[in-house]
Amino acid sequence: MHEKISLSRRIKIKVVNILMYISFILILALVAGLIGYICYRGIPNISWKFLSSKPSLLKGVIGILPNILNTVYIVLITLVIVLPLGVGTAVYLNEYATNRKLVGVIEFASETLAGIPSIIYGLAGMLIFVQFCSIGTSLLAGSLTLVIMTLPTIVRTTQESLKTVPDSYREGSLALGSGKWHMIRTVVLPSSIDGIVTGCILAIGRIVGESAALLFTAGMANNILSIKDAVTPGNAGSTLTVALYMYAKERGEFGVAFAIAAILLILTLIINLSAKLVAKRLKVKID
Repeated sequence: MHEKISLSRRIKIKVVNILMYISFILILALVAGLIGYICYRGIPNISWKFLSSKPSLLKGVIGILPNILNTVYIVLITLVIVLPLGVGTAVYLNEYATNRKLVGVIEFASETLAGIPSIIYGLAGMLIFVQFCSIGTSLLAGSLTLVIMTLPTIVRTTQESLKTVPDSYREGSLALGSGKWHMIRTVVLPSSIDGIVTGCILAIGRIVGESAALLFTAGMANNILSIKDAVTPGNAGSTLTVALYMYAKERGEFGVAFAIAAILLILTLIINLSAKLVAKRLKVKID
């Protein structure tokens, strides 16, 4: 009987391993095929003129320089606002809050907000920021809308990362005479920097890939703006995802749409690698 059970277990383990390998290969093939197809269709349509010019229907020029700048502006503005808010909220919930029922309610609300469709955020952002706050259709209104969208992601990932820090680290720091904030700043946050960076990368992915909410709040203008203009109410701007939607859906220029998609992949890769590099340097500096 013992040999039969052992043989049965070995068979089950092999079957499970085979299924895992098959799943891994399928996912890898799907991702590689998707990226490869986008690059195959998009990269041949990318040129320096395409990247460095402003679109003009009268001149017949197709360019995405304003869209690239607007995408970078929105990512920067959103992260500057959402990172302090998200990390601060997570630190309070994990280190300071004593009412566990309230913490549970806030965590449940965060998880619920993370699952709300982006089009609803767009409508809310249009009503609150564009109309009620009189910011107008602008990059600033779009960034504030994205702050609300990405805040639950930052809070939850940071909070889970803070929970992985052993209590012995906190107790040791406090035993050496550190105050609570000094302990959090010098021990807890450096130990959870990987989770904070993960939340940042997830937020960047959602910011760069968002289009529905920005159609209502940031607009579709193709003017070249400076960073000062980007934070000024009333200056509308179209991001790369909005431009992709317009070229593919409204104008039927799929070659341009695939080129923008390839640029989005490259831009996301650059931003993510930059975030990883900054986190690595911060960790080395803190250590």
